[in-house]
Amino acid sequence: MIAARNLALSLLVILASVERGLAADIKAKAEVSCTPTARPLEYDCAIKLSDSRSGEALTGVEVTVGADMPSMPMAHNVKPVKAAPGGEPGAYRARILLEMYGDWAVRVDLAGQVRDRIVKSMRFEPKR
Repeated sequence: MIAARNLALSLLVILASVERGLAADIKAKAEVSCTPTARPLEYDCAIKLSDSRSGEALTGVEVTVGADMPSMPMAHNVKPVKAAPGGEPGAYRARILLEMYGDWAVRVDLAGQVRDRIVKSMRFEPKR
C-alpha cells in the first residue's frame, strides 16, 4: 500500500516536471511598438508574441507590461498593466503612462503555459 502510494506520488512529480520542462522549452520573442496617445506621456503599445524557434504565435498566455528608466534605477518605473488580447493570435495591447520622456526598458512578462520576460529598450519623446 505504501509502495503504491509512493509510486503514484513519484509519477505525479515526474509528470509535473515534464509539463514544466515543455513550457520552459518555449522561448518567447516579442515585437513591441508604442505610439503616443492624445494625453502627454501616455502610449498605446502593441505587442506581437511568437515562439523564437518555430515562429508560431504565442497564445493562451497572460501578458503584463511595465517599464523602468535604466538611467535612474528605482526612481522612475511604471506599474505593470495587464495587456488585452489583440485581433489576431499572439497580438496584445497595453496602455502605459510614463513619468517622463527618455530611454525606458519596457518589460513584457508572460505567465501561464509560457513563463518568460522580454525587455526592450525604447526611446520615448514628445510629439512634434
